[in-house]
Amino acid sequence: MIRKVLVAAAALAAIGFAGSAAAADKTIGVALASDTNPFYIAMLKGIENRAKQLGYKLSVVTAEEDVARQLNGINDLIAKGVDGILASPIDAKALCSAFNKAKEAGIPMMAIARGSACKAQLLHIAVDEIRVGREIAEWTARKIGGKGKVAMLAGPAGAQAFMNFARGYEEGLKGHSGIEVVYRQELALTREMGLKHGEDALVAHPDVKAIYGANDELGMGAAQAVAAAGKKKDVIVTGMNGIPPAVRAVKRGAMDLTVVLNPVRWGVLGVDTMDGHFKGRKHDPRVYVGHVLVDKTNVDKFIRPKKK
Repeated sequence: MIRKVLVAAAALAAIGFAGSAAAADKTIGVALASDTNPFYIAMLKGIENRAKQLGYKLSVVTAEEDVARQLNGINDLIAKGVDGILASPIDAKALCSAFNKAKEAGIPMMAIARGSACKAQLLHIAVDEIRVGREIAEWTARKIGGKGKVAMLAGPAGAQAFMNFARGYEEGLKGHSGIEVVYRQELALTREMGLKHGEDALVAHPDVKAIYGANDELGMGAAQAVAAAGKKKDVIVTGMNGIPPAVRAVKRGAMDLTVVLNPVRWGVLGVDTMDGHFKGRKHDPRVYVGHVLVDKTNVDKFIRPKKK
């Protein structure tokens, strides 16, 4: 009996070693949209941790929200002959030539976080963007009593994910005839842009009741503008991504809502999905990561202690 157990254990160990060895021979290319955005920093951490656990090598190229730079980086990954690519497209259509080239080279290329409109995209590891947008809209409508003026800081033009978030938000508001979107801008995902356009929205529409930020950096910038104008009690501000500074801002009351998307877990899911593909598993065109709306009622569950 003992001998049988030892033989079985040895067989399992051999299978595990073989799997690790196979992974060690493969390299996953990574081309995220930003190198400095806290969301993507956390996502890359998840990718790195999971790749290490499974034994994959990584080849990471940087873009910093520059479409041409991202395209060049992905072409370099294809030229290097990586075994798979996880890309977060800065623009929904600008990377189609890279998706096509990867497909022709037999390299599976998956979108992660932001999606593309490219036919050669193998699949999209995503959040249900339209649903999230609708949920933020419904939350906002409840908070402002179903009426009032709203400003939208909708995120970068051409980025499919943010187009979907905004579409969901606008669809969610359509059920509330007393709410009007009076200011809408497509813009870069930085706190500086959130501050600037938050100020512009408040100047153009002093009676605005809510500001939608397409991510937490925009939301926190808009929240600064609201606080500087002395209107914190009159204007609610929403963000998205659930990065720790935004969660703490919700806790302090500086911002009213964020959506926890858990970018670390998203990165892990990206590697797991690629690993499954390598092993012959079939996936739906969209593989979803979960989300949670976080406001003052549940924020304590998401507060992480600051590192000393």
